[in-house]
Amino acid sequence: MSGSIDHAFIKQFEAEVHLAYQRQGSKLRPTVRSKSDVKGASTVFQRVGKGTATQKSRNGVVPVMNLNYSAVECFLQDHYAGDWIDKLDELKTNIDEIAVLAASGAHALGRKTDELIIAGLDLATREAVGTQSGQTDNDGLTRAKVLLAFEMLGAMDVPDDGNRFAVVGWKQWSDLLTLQEFSNAEYVGPEDLPWKGTQAKRWLGATWIPHTGLTLTGTIRSCYFYHKTAIGHAAGAEISTDVSWHGDRAAHFVNSMMSQGACLIDDAGVVRMRCKE
Repeated sequence: MSGSIDHAFIKQFEAEVHLAYQRQGSKLRPTVRSKSDVKGASTVFQRVGKGTATQKSRNGVVPVMNLNYSAVECFLQDHYAGDWIDKLDELKTNIDEIAVLAASGAHALGRKTDELIIAGLDLATREAVGTQSGQTDNDGLTRAKVLLAFEMLGAMDVPDDGNRFAVVGWKQWSDLLTLQEFSNAEYVGPEDLPWKGTQAKRWLGATWIPHTGLTLTGTIRSCYFYHKTAIGHAAGAEISTDVSWHGDRAAHFVNSMMSQGACLIDDAGVVRMRCKE
């Protein structure tokens, strides 16, 4: 078999896997602070504290803010998604095996990217739940619980700058659809109605996204209201592809891989909403 066919496979697969990853892969990567082309096994995200403005005397020295700087290290993890294409099977099927593996590999890597980000969100400690607010683990995603999370972000001066996001499970998305404030055009406007596209919608100054991969502990689903800068994502190697011929198997092995990681940068910018399913 000609060795050049592998190069053709690689080019085709590379283009298709990137397209599939961007279109149907990770849903959460665009919602967090992402750094690409990381060199080494880890990278550092800088966290800067609040500054305070003060007065100065005439001709006096301007007082410094003495900002509190801290660093959060994010470690990269290597992940692979591969499968075999038997040479004779290609002759017996009317589907494009390369395209199928491209989509499957990209979706697998996309889910893994989201798993890493969700693991970072799970490290958050602030929760919109408590007897003083009337919200408990026996509730689903209620209006009061959402407003409490909204209030908690505001109390920590988390910017309302269009970079707030909320990720919930599909059961919680159904709970939201029962709220007039979420689903009624009189509240949100016809352009933001949730059934126009169930992938995301704007509400309370945030982008709301339904997701199947949020952590479920028993019957409690962890949902999150957060700011983009509170979670860090790092990529040392974007998706790359290797296609190799194995004569002993009479098959090509198509393998896509990436090296990525995620971490919690600022606990103040994330609020967990625990919801019963």
